[in-house]
Amino acid sequence: MSEVKLAAETRTEFGKGAARRIRRDSKVPAVVYGHGTEPVHITLPGHELLLALRTPNVLLSLDIEGKTELAIPKAVQRDAIKGFLEHVDLLLVKRGEKVTVEVPVQTEGELAPGSFILEHVLNTLTVEAEATHIPESVTVSIAGLEAGASVHAKDITLPKGTTLAIDEDAVVLQVLSAQAEEPAEGEAAGEAAAEA
Repeated sequence: MSEVKLAAETRTEFGKGAARRIRRDSKVPAVVYGHGTEPVHITLPGHELLLALRTPNVLLSLDIEGKTELAIPKAVQRDAIKGFLEHVDLLLVKRGEKVTVEVPVQTEGELAPGSFILEHVLNTLTVEAEATHIPESVTVSIAGLEAGASVHAKDITLPKGTTLAIDEDAVVLQVLSAQAEEPAEGEAAGEAAAEA
């Protein structure tokens, strides 16, 4: 897992006006909390943070006024239209500490020949892992699966040191048979009349 270093500045101004000024300077308002400490309000460099957040559950090494803290993103607020970062909540973590996170599920391989559809019942898998060794994703082989087949959480091979934090019988993926829609009787009659 990658660790991204970011320089953070503490902030004393709050509210919409202050947040707008921060974002105008290409920075993002954020709050860091956890381990029973008081929340610390900071600003982070916008572009560097945006690049870092492309990695799910990225581990951030924050330099807050000369003190280094490790944190993972807990909540990210984006502008609904333009997509820029509006605010980030970060959770403090320590090396060796276990955290519960959601990890993206990726597939590899091809389904069995035929008209089958793969349904992602869960797009992410909730796991518990050491804060500095959070997997970026888990990969599931779907090679040769046919209609009716399903992959449960317990069937997924997790990286060493990672454990499931959801019901092991939860369905993650299932294979359905594709069904062609038959036109309704009224539609079929209308098409036939149009052709005549």
